[in-house]
Amino acid sequence: MSDPAHISPDDAYNRELLANVHPPGWVNPEPADRYNLVVVGAGTAGLVTAAGAAGLGARVALVEKSLMGGDCLNVGCVPSKALIRAARACAQVRDAAQFGVRIPDGVHYDFTAAMERVRKLRARISHNDSAHRFTKLGVDVFIGAGRFTGPDAVEVGGKTLRFAKAVICTGARASPPPITGIDKVPCLTNETVFSLTELPRRMAVIGAGAIGCELAQAFARFGTQVTVYEQAGAILPIEDAEAAELVREAMARDGVRFVLKANILQVLKHKDGLVIYHRANGAVENLVVDEVLLAAGRAPNVEGLALEAAGVLYDRSGVLVNDELQTANPLVYAAGDVCSRFKFTHAADAMARLVINNVLSPVKQKVSDLVIPWCTFTDPELARVGLSEEEARAKGLKVETFTWRLDEVDRAILDGEDVGFGRVHVRKGTDKILGATIVAARAGDLISEITLAMTNGLGLSAVYKTIHPYPTQAEVVKRLGDAYNRTRLTPLLKTVMEKWLSSRRR
Repeated sequence: MSDPAHISPDDAYNRELLANVHPPGWVNPEPADRYNLVVVGAGTAGLVTAAGAAGLGARVALVEKSLMGGDCLNVGCVPSKALIRAARACAQVRDAAQFGVRIPDGVHYDFTAAMERVRKLRARISHNDSAHRFTKLGVDVFIGAGRFTGPDAVEVGGKTLRFAKAVICTGARASPPPITGIDKVPCLTNETVFSLTELPRRMAVIGAGAIGCELAQAFARFGTQVTVYEQAGAILPIEDAEAAELVREAMARDGVRFVLKANILQVLKHKDGLVIYHRANGAVENLVVDEVLLAAGRAPNVEGLALEAAGVLYDRSGVLVNDELQTANPLVYAAGDVCSRFKFTHAADAMARLVINNVLSPVKQKVSDLVIPWCTFTDPELARVGLSEEEARAKGLKVETFTWRLDEVDRAILDGEDVGFGRVHVRKGTDKILGATIVAARAGDLISEITLAMTNGLGLSAVYKTIHPYPTQAEVVKRLGDAYNRTRLTPLLKTVMEKWLSSRRR
């Protein structure tokens, strides 16, 4: 964020937030002679690394130039999920008649109140990431821009922090797409959209990845006319095609309009708002909106760190690390969005724990061994872990796929949430799970069972043997195990069983 000392709007909740994550008048401590670990960046990866290392007895310094908590707390997971929950309440009121609840006409959705709730909850949660809390944990917290001055030193606010090891955890930011005029108009990003206090009447979302889809659906449920532009021919292009299409259909039912294979030519400011010119079917069309939300990519935060002085290599994708998250400088590691293709809070958390081990323990762990799930929090949610069928086949693996649909799961039917499916890929001839996709109201929760199995080397037969309470939507995972188990009944085994059972009747 460009001005960490101010977050719009200036209300009690945002002042509480700033008091925690960028305290006014903060005085940096006097540095130790030498730190076991200097952590640059206080997002999820940095906070977990600093707290974990300090808890093990290391002398730790934590440097943050903007807001402690990083994107997740301030402009990412926390505010977005609070907004999504409010939008879901709008949809539940809208659809209440199917459950016998009669809602009077003219129900008003108060976006301003919903955003106040977002700020209130964010401020409440911010205590966990506060400068004062980490000081109490034994971490020396430095507020200011840090930069490397050598292979074993970081400078912040005129003070030099010498280290045995350092970790770069500076994260990533929204990256504007190369569209003519985009840099000359006031566009929203995840860093500014949660400062809105009034509902836009018309909004364009550029990018149909997770962030774009989540926010597009949320604003549409409040009543905004939302149009989503995506260069690919489908939304969520890295996901299972059938799964992504179910999400697109659900978003369309909420009023979201899509322009796929979008060729955006220009964005201009207009007296009536912002005008987007795009080519469709050989003709140039235009759309006038009040707000444009950019959700088309992320760029690593490597500027201003003087990484060259530390001998740390980087490129457009971020800081370059090996499988142990070590940079070209063996004293310096990196974790989180600044170096990972998995730009998720939980991935940053897992990488931070790996770094703590690799910095402080002689037994090293590899990031390639991590099994990292992810979830797009639309309604329905789309969660995935491991390889897709296409990715598995590209690696030369023979794959067998099992699918079970939510409209065959009793609890999903009863809940009115029967759109979706569970799908798992196993190595052919075995029960070894290669990957899975779940589309369901709580897919992010359901995918964890599959992730647990993969992490611990358990096959799909272990899922089959696990007793699940009835009725729950987790039954979809159980049914995937059932589907695999039925394949074990080969024609030969069936014949043998029939003969044996026949003999028992005599």
